[in-house]
Amino acid sequence: MIDAKIVGDVRIYDNVSIGDGSIIYGPAVLGQPARGKSDGEISLAIGRNAVIRPFTVIYAGNKIGDDFQTGQGASIREDNIIGDNVSVGTNAVLEFENKIGNNCRIHSGCFLEMVSLGNFIFIGPNTVFTDDPHPMNCPKYKECGGGAIVSDYAKIGANCTFLPAVKIGTGALIGAGSVVVSDIPEMMVAAGNPARVIKPVKDLTCRIDAFDRPYIWWPYTQQDD
Repeated sequence: MIDAKIVGDVRIYDNVSIGDGSIIYGPAVLGQPARGKSDGEISLAIGRNAVIRPFTVIYAGNKIGDDFQTGQGASIREDNIIGDNVSVGTNAVLEFENKIGNNCRIHSGCFLEMVSLGNFIFIGPNTVFTDDPHPMNCPKYKECGGGAIVSDYAKIGANCTFLPAVKIGTGALIGAGSVVVSDIPEMMVAAGNPARVIKPVKDLTCRIDAFDRPYIWWPYTQQDD
């Protein structure tokens, strides 16, 4: 079912559903068949109130929640599960088998494959999540690698790189430009190459003294201490 406003040239394949109140700006492609699949063989479901911006391509085989937004040129391959109120920024790439929770921001130029994101996750621009320890063509790479697992409320600065299968704890903060090669505990700040734990999030200070410290506002206060 298509019940959305279409602006410009939008290619919509068979077996695509788009929720009420959505707007799609062309040129864009929705329901592109995955490799080896035919038109309409697998479905694409997009929830209500989506805003799909020009040059976005979303493959069939994805399930996307309400209030979804893309920037220009976003690419979303098959087999992703995306929650409500998620934004995928300009020229960001979601490869296959990502699981993304609710209220997540994935900024411009990011790359994710087989990554699991919790709820309320922020990912700064140009961050890359790797998933294969020994490219190319290892038949067991999904078993020994896979993408990172990022727990609720984590914040990730711009231009970070994550090695396969690392785990980022609840509420952790990763500094810009970090290369994360190992697990980061919950509610800790980590930065550098390789990223090392620096201090607890609760020891951060507000640069302009507007708050006692950062992240004492919703939604972070419900899990901070």
